[in-house]
Amino acid sequence: MALDPDQPLVDVERREQSRLLQFIRRRVPDARDAEDILQDVFAELVEANRLLMPIDHVTGWLFRVARNRITDLFRKKRPERLPVSSDDGPGFDELLPALDGGPDEEYARQLLLEALKEAIDELPEEQRAVFVAHELEGRSFKDLAEETGVSVNTLLSRKHYAVQRLRARLRAVHDEFTT
Repeated sequence: MALDPDQPLVDVERREQSRLLQFIRRRVPDARDAEDILQDVFAELVEANRLLMPIDHVTGWLFRVARNRITDLFRKKRPERLPVSSDDGPGFDELLPALDGGPDEEYARQLLLEALKEAIDELPEEQRAVFVAHELEGRSFKDLAEETGVSVNTLLSRKHYAVQRLRARLRAVHDEFTT
């Protein structure tokens, strides 16, 4: 009986798929994009194997490729509006009425944008600075880290807390409009 030359790759995929998908989903709000990235990562593993590229630590390599694919996705898809929703509640996009709505939607949109501005102004300074720089000005965490001397992980954490606070605050405003 002949051994399948791709069996080690199948074993790696089975072993790492769940962890890798969780890693990607925490960073990519759209489930389809996350699945695409996961497939790209494993496709790159197959390609590296076929090209006989030496990979010392497969798990680390997979996560590095996933981070690179996530970065590529966000470079390609700069948000035109505020961040989209995640599993823990409505996102800013869902809170704002459509741009092409009538006068009522335009009025509601203006009120929500004012509430967003107030909510951003109420954030602690460190969280506000990171949120504004990354989401509104489109600056990278790497550039912010170099400029401020604060680690990328700390900046990510500050932005995460800012987004949580903004969601909670805007959820209440949104509920006023929908009830």
